[in-house]
Amino acid sequence: MINIICTACPKGCHLTVCLGENDNLDISGYECKRGITYARDEVLNPSRVVTSTVRISGAIHRRCPVKTNAPIPKDLMMDAMRLLDEVELVAPVKIGQVVVGDVCGTGVPFVATRSMCGM
Repeated sequence: MINIICTACPKGCHLTVCLGENDNLDISGYECKRGITYARDEVLNPSRVVTSTVRISGAIHRRCPVKTNAPIPKDLMMDAMRLLDEVELVAPVKIGQVVVGDVCGTGVPFVATRSMCGM
């Protein structure tokens, strides 16, 4: 039995998920159909948007905020963070600019979440 709080809508339903045979799930506690989808995805294929910062030279600030442009599998999060250790941008950087093109073979890029101009 797994207890999770649904974040698919503002209600924040407390869901209970029981895993049965052949990956059949018994889901309870939801108040809308989005809760069923959320619980199934969270238990069988959890994913997250990863947010962090990277070094930047030639800008007022020393770090530039970045995020994945879509969720990636949760088990790849630490590998994705390690990718950013090697990245150093050079100002200027525009919001939405691709920082890493393909995070861990997912096809999802890291993008800048703030424009940063040079000094």
